[in-house]
Amino acid sequence: MSSHLDQTFAALADPTRRAMLARLAQGEASVSELAGPFLGSMSLPAVTKHLKVLENAGLVIKTREAQWRPCRLNGTPLKDASNWIEQYRRFWEESFDRLDAYLKTVTRSDKGRHDGRKKKSR
Repeated sequence: MSSHLDQTFAALADPTRRAMLARLAQGEASVSELAGPFLGSMSLPAVTKHLKVLENAGLVIKTREAQWRPCRLNGTPLKDASNWIEQYRRFWEESFDRLDAYLKTVTRSDKGRHDGRKKKSR
């Protein structure tokens, strides 16, 4: 699974590829439709290379219907990446919850003193 995650994250690292995926999230598109927004800033072969990276990562599936070659989004690798990230989200949420609980105990003990002096360090 690690190499699949590596390919997914590598593919997602580029803003052009993320924009292509965002377009495909709206529905199928041809290669030329995907290339359209980028043709002013890059060549068609460069756009095709980006699409190939997405295909190799399994994020895009290209099919053939007569002369038309529609591309569609494959969400499975995104789900795998999301599941991997979820482990770390839980870790950080639990860490922040523990920190919050600790800070509440510290602030409660500070409120108990009325003389305004700082507590001595130990």
